[in-house]
Amino acid sequence: MLSRVANNLCWMGRYLERAENTARLINVNSNLLLDLPKSIVLGWEPIVDILSFRELYYAKHKEATERGVITFMVADKNNAGSIVGSLSAARENARTIREIIPREAWEQINELYLFAIDNCQKAVARRSRYEFLSKIIESNQMITGILAGTMTHDEGYEFLRVGRNIERADMTTRIIDVRSASLLQETETEQSAFENLQWMSVLKSLTAYQMYRREMRLRIRRPDVLKFLLLEDRFPRSLLHTVQQAEQCVRTLPNHEGIVVHIKALESKLLAANPQTLIQEKLHEFIDEMQLGLISIFDAINATYFYHE
Repeated sequence: MLSRVANNLCWMGRYLERAENTARLINVNSNLLLDLPKSIVLGWEPIVDILSFRELYYAKHKEATERGVITFMVADKNNAGSIVGSLSAARENARTIREIIPREAWEQINELYLFAIDNCQKAVARRSRYEFLSKIIESNQMITGILAGTMTHDEGYEFLRVGRNIERADMTTRIIDVRSASLLQETETEQSAFENLQWMSVLKSLTAYQMYRREMRLRIRRPDVLKFLLLEDRFPRSLLHTVQQAEQCVRTLPNHEGIVVHIKALESKLLAANPQTLIQEKLHEFIDEMQLGLISIFDAINATYFYHE
């Protein structure tokens, strides 16, 4: 397989996953702000922080208003992390490899991009926001299903899955890092009554709430949420599961030995850390380590398969 094709497949997977994750984040944040009392201010800035676009956002805006952040994260073509920006990049990668992916997958990606372009302003209005974001999420799920069910599971499909899982792992760590830091501290005041709502929003951002309740059968607690989202190897969006999936994909490819070393190093740190016991400052340091590990894995993939000196 040509390195160009492999690269396009990998990034197509990443950009599609990024668009879906961004839609989930905005949806959940909208609902959380409705559930919390007006005296508790969380706002929209955490969304910008989760996706590491603080500098880019504030270069264009003075404050993190609801309208400003949503327009930036949904419709701004100059923001590579926006829904429209991500779908545009996914569409361009798919367009250049149309002979590799099923025709139905290309048609769905193209249709989703056109839908996002034509309807992105609906996300600004609260009344139509849920419908627009749900369409983005459901269409991405459909594309994933089409690819899984109709694309030959060869090397190209494994590159697609690698990209998807690396992007998913990255988003999981970002949500845990920023959301846990912005959560209200447990106190004896009425604010402590809303702590479980906030941790519930962390779970819902990753569509993990029902699976968490099925597994834990307890009230929502910080240590249990962290353990589930970081170490539950059977949940598709946990950090451990995505890293293990990336390893499985890479092992089917040639010259994978150097990449597996990086994956195993990250996995060993993750399993040894007991992240559910870490205080906030130590958790932040641990998440930084995990993100650096994910970067090293993707750098190794780039060096091995895509860009040769």
